[in-house]
Amino acid sequence: MSFARNDTSPRLASPVVELRQYTLKPGRRETLIALFDREFIESQEATGMTIIGQFRDLDRPDMFVWLRGFEDMEARKDALTAFYGGPVWAEHRDAANATMIDSDDVLLLKPAWQGAGFNPSGHERPTASEAENKSRNGHLDGIVEIRIHHLRRGMEADFAERFQVQAIPRLTANGARLLGAFISEHAENTFPRLPVRASENVFIAVTAFDDETAPARYSALAASHDITPPDRTKPAETLRLTPTARSLLR
Repeated sequence: MSFARNDTSPRLASPVVELRQYTLKPGRRETLIALFDREFIESQEATGMTIIGQFRDLDRPDMFVWLRGFEDMEARKDALTAFYGGPVWAEHRDAANATMIDSDDVLLLKPAWQGAGFNPSGHERPTASEAENKSRNGHLDGIVEIRIHHLRRGMEADFAERFQVQAIPRLTANGARLLGAFISEHAENTFPRLPVRASENVFIAVTAFDDETAPARYSALAASHDITPPDRTKPAETLRLTPTARSLLR
């Protein structure tokens, strides 16, 4: 599935997605977010990738989480080569890197089933002035939750089927919107300058809640109806996130 790119309708349904979690130096997250939202969105998208969303972690004040997408692994190589070899990164990399302790926690993903990628319908990134107004007014664009299930190899299809049958109705009943579902992309890393956690095998659900109390209600329900024990290699991780002012996904 492909979508024409223009100034107001970025392409979201990327067949290849990176989930990136950055550990930052204490107190430096807002510095990186301001730099990222100002300098690293349009400049990366100009190379052919999509900046899907960037977030504050509600439970870890020194974590910055973001997602970006690509048309395929070769397009990923070309886009990353162009951006990290280009003038914008050269100008701002020292300032960005100065905020970070670790930037290597990266999962490479693909949609878990046909149509499970991020749906581009209705998504429009706030302009810089709109983002400034949101920040000034303390506006909160709901909660995005990313749940990472660590699975044994070969269990992805079975888990995805059971997730659709068992988990999605519970999510909907508890006020959640499923934004996307993904499994590990085990293709060779086409840009080895940026490492990925190649040994991981995961299923990831990305959901949105307009009500801040809904994630807790769903988490409690999910814990009592766990669909994963036969498949899991370790406990699931849950990231509770709030979008930055210019995040496309919210």
